[in-house]
Amino acid sequence: MMETNGPLIGTQASLSYPFAGIPSFLRAPIEADLSRLDADVAVLGIPSDEGSPFMPGSRFGPRRIREHSLRFGSRGYWDAREERMFLDEALEAGDIVDVGDVDVLPTATEVTWANITDSVEQLLDRGALPLIIGGDHAVSAPVVKAWHEPVHVIHFDAHIDYSPFQHGFMYTNTHPFRHIRAMPHVQSLTQLGIRSLRNSREAMEDAVTDGNRVLAVEEFRDLKAAGILGNLPTDAPVYVSIDIDVLDMSLVPGCVSAEPSGLVYDELREMLVAIAEHTNVVGFDLVEVNPLLDVGTGVTSYLAAHTIIEFLGHICAQPRWTQRRAERAERRRNSEAGR
Repeated sequence: MMETNGPLIGTQASLSYPFAGIPSFLRAPIEADLSRLDADVAVLGIPSDEGSPFMPGSRFGPRRIREHSLRFGSRGYWDAREERMFLDEALEAGDIVDVGDVDVLPTATEVTWANITDSVEQLLDRGALPLIIGGDHAVSAPVVKAWHEPVHVIHFDAHIDYSPFQHGFMYTNTHPFRHIRAMPHVQSLTQLGIRSLRNSREAMEDAVTDGNRVLAVEEFRDLKAAGILGNLPTDAPVYVSIDIDVLDMSLVPGCVSAEPSGLVYDELREMLVAIAEHTNVVGFDLVEVNPLLDVGTGVTSYLAAHTIIEFLGHICAQPRWTQRRAERAERRRNSEAGR
């Protein structure tokens, strides 16, 4: 009779330690051929920091965030505050797939941006929600460009990212939301947590003049989620862009543009949960994690993975998400029929 308390020798037992195996996000299946994608959520990395004029390194963000996602296991997570599991059904059903990274061509920014838009268009054509891991914040512009239907954009950041285009200088992480606001399918732009002393007067005034709703941290805290989301119709299609530096700099040592007086994690989490409940999230990104600057334990990459996983968990927990599963599957069938 085999000893049950001793070591198992010669078996296939596995505990799926986070330091072993291929680091796909949450150990989700990998599908590199986007034309064959059959999932409701597609995790796409964009390892580009061409838009970082100060200090490079965020190109390594997608890989490191994937590595830290393994610490959460591959069967969903238990939230003791709500006494329930999240993402367990989606992972068990294979609804979440890691599709790898966009092809990035260093120094050929316009080609990289075209690759980004094309990749996201393919994900949308297959009925998948794009979960984007950056990279610097410049990549959000070509991501949002992929939508051809009306969408509202919610932007979390310490910085306005609304610099004017001058002398061909328009593809950095200080420019993406000026690009995004000019896109005809973008119905509104809400910018939350804006507080950096390095935000120029011109950029701030242009954002407001263009009709954006710009909330500093103080107003964010005064209004809370209900007051902020009251301007958006229930179930409105929303794309969410999260710069990790919306959080206070003490929480994100691995971010080149971290700023003081930022949000604490619970404030960001509460807002993301409210967005998931109130709106129809059609895609989101998290950007500006720079592993080269992080402390040894990788706390910034870990916090990024934590944020993504919690937000995705609440998106997938909404009744509208399960009700539209058949609609997403039908979109994939139509995509195959049209090939």
